[in-house]
Amino acid sequence: MQLSNYLFFTTACEQALDFYTQCGLGKVVEVLRYGSGDMPLKNESMRGKIMHARFEGPGVLFYASDNDDAEPMRGSAHILMLDNRDQTNQLFERLGSGANVTTPLAVQPWGTHFGKLTDRFGVQWMFSCPA
Repeated sequence: MQLSNYLFFTTACEQALDFYTQCGLGKVVEVLRYGSGDMPLKNESMRGKIMHARFEGPGVLFYASDNDDAEPMRGSAHILMLDNRDQTNQLFERLGSGANVTTPLAVQPWGTHFGKLTDRFGVQWMFSCPA
């Protein structure tokens, strides 16, 4: 058994996955598009948008798609557990571009280098690294 997140965007899935690739989290390894081949198309405005994508990187696996009826993301966060402070700082800075930083990256009272942000696509990210 493996638990993985599935992110639902309204129409910005491709831009979000491109951004996560540029940030160095990994890459898209599988993609299916609405209206392509035998893939269903319930709304013409969704033609070519991502119906299903798999995103992988070192220690990272999640799925994502566009859904014109998707609810805004809330109540869940990806947590990146890192063991290199420089890498933690780099990822926080990259994913933080255009983000709302809710907890600045710093050594916290519980002893870890920790920070939290909501990226420009509405996805919450937490970063944790031993101090």
